[in-house]
Amino acid sequence: MKYSKSDMNTAQTNNSTSILRRTVAAIMSVSIIAGLAVSPASATSRIKDIADFEGIRDNLLVGYGLVVGLNGTGDGLRNAPFTKQSLEAMLERLGVNTRGTTLNTKNVAAVMISASLPAFTKQGTRIDITASTLGDSSSLLGGTLLATPLLGADGEVYAVAQGALAVGGFTAQGEGGSVTKGVPTSGRIPAGAIIEREVPFDFAGMTRMNISLRNPDLTTALRVSEVINAFLGHRATKAQNPSTIELVVPPAHYKNLVALLTKIEQLNVEPDQSAKVVVDEQTGIIVMGDKVRVSTVAIAQGNLTISVTESEQVSQPGAFAQAGNTEKVARTDIGAEVEGNDKLTVLNAGVSLQQLVNGLNALGIGPRDMISILQSIKTAGALQAEIVTM
Repeated sequence: MKYSKSDMNTAQTNNSTSILRRTVAAIMSVSIIAGLAVSPASATSRIKDIADFEGIRDNLLVGYGLVVGLNGTGDGLRNAPFTKQSLEAMLERLGVNTRGTTLNTKNVAAVMISASLPAFTKQGTRIDITASTLGDSSSLLGGTLLATPLLGADGEVYAVAQGALAVGGFTAQGEGGSVTKGVPTSGRIPAGAIIEREVPFDFAGMTRMNISLRNPDLTTALRVSEVINAFLGHRATKAQNPSTIELVVPPAHYKNLVALLTKIEQLNVEPDQSAKVVVDEQTGIIVMGDKVRVSTVAIAQGNLTISVTESEQVSQPGAFAQAGNTEKVARTDIGAEVEGNDKLTVLNAGVSLQQLVNGLNALGIGPRDMISILQSIKTAGALQAEIVTM
């Protein structure tokens, strides 16, 4: 059989197309396999993201102060007498005697100041603060905080705060109603406090240090210890308990502890977690970890709805009756109906989280009904996880 030149060109084109398709398919297969191969690495986390180093921590500060310059939205004398007392004491310290006089505090509000002192902050550094009303002030909009000392847990003054408040909410009202947006009784002052005292801590001179896990777990603690030991080349760490790993600083890093911790916190570890199911019955939120497993169990779900309807009917005598009265007669209708899916779903032993969710969704179950079902599965001993109710 003879082939024309056009037939030969067509055959070559089809052959090239087939080869191209096989090449693309092979490349896609390799890409998918490569993606599956590296997918477990996405479960790893840096030590920096799952643990804290001893000494590197914030300290909480608190203070009591006065906000002035309010437009009649301050504290009242009846519900907040401490505002008047604080104002009198402050004026006396400034040389103004107000004893025996009546002060109007509608432009003044007593507030509590809260702030966080970062680790190793030096004198003269500024930090952000938050002010919240203590009395019956309706808004801090336009107010200015007077100099307020901020105390630590030891009762010492570590910072002094002062400045104009930035309030994100407001309140507007009239004769017939009012409108409130956000929270006008709380405000912030960016860089509103100056550090006056440092927290003493000899970080550079430490020869031993504890590494604390944010989510305590025995397996994770052991993995962190093994990863650090493998990086340093000798056993410099030891897991003391589910939340603490003790690090013995190698002598070569005594004068360069920051560089050592910088390298350690970048090491990757795969955290482990226990099987937990967290439920919030108020909002219907359910959170399940990927370690949740279920033994073989059969589930059926349905809602029994009972309806009671009351209706009144009028009973009156006939048109030609000689006696009788018109009266109201109550009539009650009671009905019962079973709603929901009447199917029975079987969950086999050792099913994964995705299979568990798919099985419950197959019954048309909503989040609130799923909470009750999960609790019932736990009661039956088929849920291999801890249920935590918020």
